[in-house]
Amino acid sequence: MVESINEYMISLNHSYEKSYLSSDTICSSDQTYSALEHVHTPEFLNTIKCFGILNHALTLKVGVPVMLLRNIDQSTRLCNGTRLIITRLGNQVIEAKVLSGHMAGQKVFIPRMTLTPSDARIPFKFQRRQFPIAVSFAMTINKSQGQSLSHVGLFLKKPMFTHGQLYVALSRVTTRKGLKVLVYDDDGQISTEATNEVFKEVFQNLI
Repeated sequence: MVESINEYMISLNHSYEKSYLSSDTICSSDQTYSALEHVHTPEFLNTIKCFGILNHALTLKVGVPVMLLRNIDQSTRLCNGTRLIITRLGNQVIEAKVLSGHMAGQKVFIPRMTLTPSDARIPFKFQRRQFPIAVSFAMTINKSQGQSLSHVGLFLKKPMFTHGQLYVALSRVTTRKGLKVLVYDDDGQISTEATNEVFKEVFQNLI
């Protein structure tokens, strides 16, 4: 859902578009490397998409907001969750301007990084080299934690599924006037109510 919104927003930007493809390889440290390298081709590895791993294809335009997905330099607060806006698209690095924090307004360079996914569902080790960013016109509620925004649009096409998730979403905005919420019911119709998931079991043993 987040990706579909981001793709639509990018399509409204008519500036030059550049796509970056990752380089995926089986880790040579894997004990089954010699067998896997013939079975899991780069083309197959490119199709893997799961939590905690960068996308194989990344499409960007100048003026598009992005979010860092990994820590690059903690001393300058270039950490996971930092929001930036693209200012220049190079072949080896991407130039972007920081949007918030004490680094706001400063331009930084983002390099490609080689990362190994830790998802236990993948029965082998492989590494993906890609820019550690994602387009962030829209973001998941979990990814929004720690953000402080003047305007927030909350799109709830499906009900909440985690305890406290609605609170996290609503508390990102600094003023009530800056909040807009679009909620759908189980029949796919626009609703005026949203379910706040609360696990009462959490409070049973509290004194």
